[in-house]
Parts: sequence; structure tokens; C-alpha cells
Amino acid sequence: MRVERFDEPGLAHVAELVLDRPESLNAVSTAMAEAIRDATSSLAADDGVRCVVLTSSHPKAFCVGADLKERNAFTDADLVQQRPLARSAYGGVLALPMPVIAAVDGFALGGGFELALSCDVIIAGEGALVGLPEVGVGVIPGGGGTQLLVRRVGWSKAAKAIFSAAKMPATEALGMGAVDEVVPAGRARDRALELARAIAANSPVGLRNAKRAMRLGSDVDLASGLEIEDACWRATAFSGDRKEGVAAFAEKRTPNWPGR
Repeated sequence: MRVERFDEPGLAHVAELVLDRPESLNAVSTAMAEAIRDATSSLAADDGVRCVVLTSSHPKAFCVGADLKERNAFTDADLVQQRPLARSAYGGVLALPMPVIAAVDGFALGGGFELALSCDVIIAGEGALVGLPEVGVGVIPGGGGTQLLVRRVGWSKAAKAIFSAAKMPATEALGMGAVDEVVPAGRARDRALELARAIAANSPVGLRNAKRAMRLGSDVDLASGLEIEDACWRATAFSGDRKEGVAAFAEKRTPNWPGR
């Protein structure tokens, strides 16, 4: 696991979070889960990051899920001990306060697809294969998959995908709403960075509060959601970013966001 930053102006506020265990197709071992947890914790605390892109160093695999070779040697006690760490890794991606884009080429299965589902937007390359096949090996999706896929595509589509342990081509996943865009094979990272560049041009305060309002309001009644939205609006409207945004618009110039 590594974090890359960019020197070019348009990407200066974008961080690339790279899954980098290519010898095992980025299977999530205990050590890799620790690395994901630590990297996401650091990024969450970095006010200079306006958008994160989650990518892979392997051209044929985003992530194939949990490291089953490691798990095969686990006792029940080992599995219990590892569980909080695994949750902190997947939860670390989900809890990132800024927009997060997954760039998926190749395999994104089980926990690998759950990492992508923990992001806000999923860009997949043609030829990508995604799915939650855990019931086929005697477990269930445990990195958020049973919750996140239902919220993305609805109960019946998620039920069919999870209960059948299906591995879906990118175009099929796009049709059911499990991914958001399909691009030519090998181009998912490029497209994700292009989108990240556009996102990162916007107010960092606005981006974080918009994401917060959307996340907190997604599972409540409309009246409660509107109250959440109002609180996030207030947190943005009286910030330096709002003042700078209005001034830049009036002066017909690019905003220089203070980020507070």
C-alpha cells in the first residue's frame, strides 16, 4: 500500500491510494489491512487532499479480496483477532471525508469489490470482473458488501448478485448500477484522475460537507435529511471558501480556496 501525490497544478490536491501487493493480486492479508487502515487514517487527517483515487499497481487485478492462503492457516481465535483490523481497513476507505474514486481494471472480487464499493464513484475498465462470491467459500461479504451493494442497486439486484456468488463483467455491473462508468481496458486510472482533477478544482469545504450531508442523510426520512443538509450548509456558508467562491465569481477569476 502506498500513497502518491502529484506536482502538476490540477492534481496537486489529489492523492492516489495504490493497492500494491502485485505478487498476490492485492489479496488483503493482515499486513495489507494494517497498511490500508494507516494510509486512510493519514489521508482523512490531511486537509490538503480534496479527492482520493484508489488504484492498483497490477494491470490485471484491482484486488481479489481476502488472502485465503493466509486465512487457511488461521484458527478460529486468529480469525476473531483479525476481524477488527479488517473492519478498520474497509471502514477507513468508507470513512474518508473527501470524495473517493475507485479505478478498477481486472479482477475486483470479494473484499476487492468491497473496497471499490466503499468509494463514492467506481470507474471500471472493459474486461474488469467484479462481484461478491463469498457465499461460495462459506462466508458472507464482510467488508461492507451486504450493505453497500444494496444501497447502490437495491435489494433484489444485490440479492441476486450475492446469493449467486456471480462474477460480473464491467458492462453487466454498469447496467445494474454496481459501477458508474466503463472505459476502455487499462484506462480506468486515467479516467479516474481526469474526474479527480475536476473535483479537486472545487471548494474543499464544500466537497467534504456535501459528502457528509449525502452520507448522513441517505438512510433517514426526508425531513431528517433536510435538517442534516441544513447543518452542513451552515458549516459551508459561513466558511472562508464561500466568501472566496462568491468573490471569485464576481471578479471572473479562478478561486483560491482557503479550505476553511
